[in-house]
Amino acid sequence: MDNTQLLLTLLVLPLCSAAFIACFLRRSKWGGALVSTTVGFVLMALALVFFFKWDGATIQQSWQWLRLGDISLSLGILVDANAALMLLVVTFVAAWIQLFSVGYMDDDPAKGRFFAGLSLFMFSIIGIAIADNLVMLFIFWELVGFCSYMLIAHYFTQPDANMASKKAFIVNRVGDLGFLIGIVWCYHLYGTVQISELAALIEADPSKMVTGLGLCLMCGFLGKSAQFPLQVWLTDAMAGPTPVSALIHAATMVAAGIYFLARIFFMFTPFVLDWIIWSGALMALLAGIWALGQKDIKKSLAYSTLSHLGYMACAVGLGMPALALFHMAMHAVFKATLFLGSGSVIHACHHEQDIFKMGGLFKKMPITGITFLISGLSAAAVPFFAGHYSKDAIISQAWNVNGVVFGMLLLAAVFTAVYVTRLFAVAFLGKPRGEGAEHAHESGFAMTLPLVILGALSLGAGWIVYGWPLLPQVCADAIMPAYHAFHGSLVEASLASPLLIASIVAALVGFAWGILYYGKSREDDPLKQKHPKLYHAIHQHGWFDVVYDWYVAKVQQRVCDVLAFADMLVSGLLMMRGSATVVAAVGLLARISVTGNVRVYLYWFFAGMLVFMAFLFKFLF
Repeated sequence: MDNTQLLLTLLVLPLCSAAFIACFLRRSKWGGALVSTTVGFVLMALALVFFFKWDGATIQQSWQWLRLGDISLSLGILVDANAALMLLVVTFVAAWIQLFSVGYMDDDPAKGRFFAGLSLFMFSIIGIAIADNLVMLFIFWELVGFCSYMLIAHYFTQPDANMASKKAFIVNRVGDLGFLIGIVWCYHLYGTVQISELAALIEADPSKMVTGLGLCLMCGFLGKSAQFPLQVWLTDAMAGPTPVSALIHAATMVAAGIYFLARIFFMFTPFVLDWIIWSGALMALLAGIWALGQKDIKKSLAYSTLSHLGYMACAVGLGMPALALFHMAMHAVFKATLFLGSGSVIHACHHEQDIFKMGGLFKKMPITGITFLISGLSAAAVPFFAGHYSKDAIISQAWNVNGVVFGMLLLAAVFTAVYVTRLFAVAFLGKPRGEGAEHAHESGFAMTLPLVILGALSLGAGWIVYGWPLLPQVCADAIMPAYHAFHGSLVEASLASPLLIASIVAALVGFAWGILYYGKSREDDPLKQKHPKLYHAIHQHGWFDVVYDWYVAKVQQRVCDVLAFADMLVSGLLMMRGSATVVAAVGLLARISVTGNVRVYLYWFFAGMLVFMAFLFKFLF
């Protein structure tokens, strides 16, 4: 099997799994979980095989799909080092999350539908990773959005899950509209949507870059990666099952936006890159603060995801897409561990998600506690943990480009350490404060094994940076040269040590702050008790939802009412009923004229002759 066949197998296999489960195993107790999980590990194995046998050369092949006159659309694959890294991250993390799901969804009667959705999601995200043109990428992009909607609404009988799925779907459509406009604009301007052809055109003539086009394409990233101002859907999406939160909304789906930015990085003008920098830095800082206003363990982690996505966006804007993808890979590992850890806690506490009704879980759930702590330290960029190398590099690059952005990212690192300390201290330390925590116990093997594997990677990811022998060479070639070259430039400028010390001090300040505030077992959030107005402001996360709700109710709904009235007036009354009235009047006149009297018919005949002769006379003379 050559590399092209291997990649096509990677793409088609999860689609076959989803179709088979949906058709034959939807009501099976274990069949859907067995098929989907087995396929998940097969995908991971195939991705690893591809990595070890691939020589690093770009793979590109396309097949014509549709032709309309001069317009031709194709389906194809384009795999470079970045796409290969995305494939490895997605398949590896997803396989372990699916295994975790077997234990987490044990008593769910709709397991078949859930695992069919996971397989369909894998098909969609792999399609994004290997798509060779913007149209194909957009198709898989929309499929990912549909899978997100379906999986968030898994508990569709619960109002929160129902509303959250619709909110995620609608907000993503806002971003995708800009994305679609960008694709049409791109074809109109360049005559192609092939990524490789676009890269060659712009490389030959950089003046062909268009700011408006870059901003439109960037809208897809804003929606999918939940960045300002479309960040409002991600925290509500936590209403779905925890494995969904781990897979889609922490490790892969939201990271797809970052991958997309790196994929079309060559199309961004300096203005677009500046926009990405400032919006990313703002989100990294604000989301870190907003995480302190959430009692729900999953929502707090969701804001952590927003913050780290802000770091990745900054890396792209700062001209280092390789660092963004590096942090994407590290983030996928430690954030998946954090979400799976929270799922283990929620499962053990009988679906309690309020951290202030937990406590004392470290003794009862040591494996979950240790892996949660390790992944939390990685998120806080503690040296020798996975998140340190990538996150510290992004902060250091900000110092080279813009001091204000550097300050914002460094302050965001402080708040990262604060909310990590808050989550661990309140949920795992002290005494149990709820009935669920009183009776909690460690999760089963299917749930703890993924925690151990992903937690170990969060702890020992230093080998990725320093090139452990088992690391696929192509992965090292994709990331490490850029990282080491960047780090070498810092060493030459005598900045490596000072910037490292600054990052460590930021983390230590955050840990100290978190311990002082949340170090003791408490019945309620001390920030809420001491500073209720500040806590309320943080909890409202900028009142974005309030503003959007007002806009929908007071502006958008009014516009819709006017359009509905116009539609009813024009279409309903004038066009439909009006034409019906004219037809009815003609029919009535025709019926009146049919009397059965020969004399009346002669009158109509002579009248018609006169009209005809008048018309003929006018035509001839």
